[in-house]
Amino acid sequence: MSGDERALRIVVVGHVDHGKSTLIGRLLHDADALPDGRVAQVQQSSDARGVGFEWSFVIDALQAERDQGITIETSRLSFATERRRIEIIDAPGHGEFLRNMVTGAASADAAIAVIDVREGAVAQARRHLFLLSLLGVRKVVVAINKMDTVGWDRAAFDRVANETRDYLAELALKPVAIVPISARGGENVWNGSDAAAWHDSSLRDALDALEPTPAAENRALRLAVQDVYRDGERRIIAGRVESGRVRVGDEIAFLPGGQRARVATIEGWNEPVARIAAAAGQTVALTLDQKLFVARGHLAVAAGAAPDAVRRIRVRAFWLSPKPLLQGAELRLRIATADHRVTVVQIERAIDVETLAPVEADTIVSGQIADLVLESNEPMLVDIAADIAPTGRGVLVDGHDVSGGCLVLDKLTTRARRAAARRNDLRPPPERVTQARRAEKSGHTGGVLWLTGLSGSGKSTLSLALEEQLFEQGWRTVVLDGDRVRGGLSSDLGFAPEDRTENVRRVAETAKLLSDSGLLVIVALISPERSQRADARRIIGDAAFREIYIEADIATCAARDPKGLYARAKARKLTGFTGVDSAYEPPLAPELVVDTASLDSTASLARLADYTDSQFSCRSGTVRALEG
Repeated sequence: MSGDERALRIVVVGHVDHGKSTLIGRLLHDADALPDGRVAQVQQSSDARGVGFEWSFVIDALQAERDQGITIETSRLSFATERRRIEIIDAPGHGEFLRNMVTGAASADAAIAVIDVREGAVAQARRHLFLLSLLGVRKVVVAINKMDTVGWDRAAFDRVANETRDYLAELALKPVAIVPISARGGENVWNGSDAAAWHDSSLRDALDALEPTPAAENRALRLAVQDVYRDGERRIIAGRVESGRVRVGDEIAFLPGGQRARVATIEGWNEPVARIAAAAGQTVALTLDQKLFVARGHLAVAAGAAPDAVRRIRVRAFWLSPKPLLQGAELRLRIATADHRVTVVQIERAIDVETLAPVEADTIVSGQIADLVLESNEPMLVDIAADIAPTGRGVLVDGHDVSGGCLVLDKLTTRARRAAARRNDLRPPPERVTQARRAEKSGHTGGVLWLTGLSGSGKSTLSLALEEQLFEQGWRTVVLDGDRVRGGLSSDLGFAPEDRTENVRRVAETAKLLSDSGLLVIVALISPERSQRADARRIIGDAAFREIYIEADIATCAARDPKGLYARAKARKLTGFTGVDSAYEPPLAPELVVDTASLDSTASLARLADYTDSQFSCRSGTVRALEG
């Protein structure tokens, strides 16, 4: 064996009766990778039972030891050729194969597909090949087995080889090699065979021609946080580097939230030399140069290189549960260490694994593959599986049961993004009345005070009081209140996550138009998510946007409860209510905080009015700034 450190990971797939276990047993024997005396032990056991010796019995014996936790690592068997070490990921049966695909075999570099020459690529074999293509296993060696049963007939081999090659082509896969073998007799497995003199290579030759998948360390950093530990005053963040590299001194951001810090140390235990870097596939423990709130499920990325957070994704799923999957089903989607509640909002199609043709379906049964649209009530940090597989591949959980797996095919564009794309194509006419002229006339610049906070915190009360006070002073002001907007501008929207986001977008676009016309716009909107408020800031612009946090704890807001909403939510007569069964994300760095739990209405209004005057009054020289 050469000095290659990294094992080539190969998953072996095929119909349960096509000789998969026999081939694995034979490979282990010919590679001298079986424990001493194991073949004799299996032969003795076979004789005692009055059955003939089968190489698959060797795998059965190893499986029994695995089940007892003895000797063999779970589901992994290894051997070595002269060139490299090879690790076999066994897939014992169809259901177990699917589960292995979900829980680990997707890390395979390549696959051996075992096909009986007498039967060809039957439905189960085709399903396995289809799943390999889904999971990104691009290198496939096809072993056409049981050639001894057809007298090593080349025409029979060519027929099955062509049939399999055509099916793989439909999956955009090209087999690395298609090899005739007899696993039971060992012909053309480890060494060439006179019986296969018409073929130019053995199975071992084909395996030696394979190369490991390029390491994921050259891709964007994705570090999934598994846990956070305390060591005195230090917080140690443990996780797995799913892709990319992380080094001491790197600035990284933790999502959701976007908090940034630099890596202070990469911890090691009993290591003589301090670690300064970690790469894809490694589990690490980090400390940071400042204290941040980080928890399991967070994702660390390189600062400035975060994936888009989305609520809707299109996935290709394979369903394992005996319980049929219906549109509207509520599941949990686990990607890396994150756990999202999702709803199946659409079953787009099932896929016929025989023909690969799409099939209309409103129900997906066990063993089927389907394209689904999943929606979460919170932003999901995912990648397209073809780009970064570990954060583009997930497990579907129904209750407490793993019910399927999926690959992210597409992150669906929201209405806000579509609107932004359309806006790039527009060419508005030039202004004739500039913002500076408007400000000089009115005595203040246009701008947006974005009041965010829980229901009952005092947003509407303060916004109306501020509007009245500014109006009396000659300011041109307008209030965009959440309830008023819902009664008109957003009357067509519901309260699903996407509708809430669209409501915020509409308010932000309206506020921008009014602000650009010289008005001081006071927005009173819960806008519970930081991402929503960040979108509003992006639409309106930093120069005009001011985020004002109207702070009050839940108890204070519930005690006020001017609309009776908290009482209804606690009585379960109102669902999705922010602060009760839907989260509110307080601003991390608002321009102003008004704590209405500790300040009375007069003091709260005075604080808000003073800030407004300092930011938008022409006495501060803002007009000169606008004129440049």
